[in-house]
Amino acid sequence: MVSTDPDTSNLPRRRHPKATRLDWLTSARDILVSEGVAEVKVLTLSARLGISRSSFYWYFESRADLLNALLHEWEARNTQGIVQKCGLPAECIAEAVCNFFACFFDPELFDPGLDFAVREWARRDGDVRAKIDEADGVRLVALRDLFVRHGYAADDADVRARIVYYMQLGYHALDVRETMDVRMARIAGYLDGFTGQSPSPETVSRFQQQAMALQRS
Repeated sequence: MVSTDPDTSNLPRRRHPKATRLDWLTSARDILVSEGVAEVKVLTLSARLGISRSSFYWYFESRADLLNALLHEWEARNTQGIVQKCGLPAECIAEAVCNFFACFFDPELFDPGLDFAVREWARRDGDVRAKIDEADGVRLVALRDLFVRHGYAADDADVRARIVYYMQLGYHALDVRETMDVRMARIAGYLDGFTGQSPSPETVSRFQQQAMALQRS
């Protein structure tokens, strides 16, 4: 990634009392999601935060350093959240898949807006495209291993993992509009279709309660 900002690595740095590294990073993420990577600029961020751009260089070497930090946050949140949930112990395959679904109701585990902003960024940056491909691979392996642990053959597990993953991302990419009641009413059918096994009413009910609680929080 090439930065158009001047090199200020040799300038003295002084902490600005009104902004933290997290403030800069949060504003950058918001602009990335709402306007795209081209608009993530130091001057734009300083204007949004209402502070001098000089304080930016206390926390980041350059715009490129900030962009790398955004990618690191995306990887740490979205990919690791999925890996963590897929690795949880589960009594049955339906419960295991529900653990995966839970990521998409908790923005601390998966931020759809951030994920698709990075994917849009990747259309114009080969290095970011490579990171997207790597992240998708890690997520799919976690899902495949989830199915394997519950007795599915490796080839079958790989196909089912892809069906579940691509459907879930497509759900957000299409910006599907439906009420939570409608969505929850379909969970049992989704689980049946994805796993080839009918989930127990108890498993479905537990997930519905969990998802609704996450939406209210």
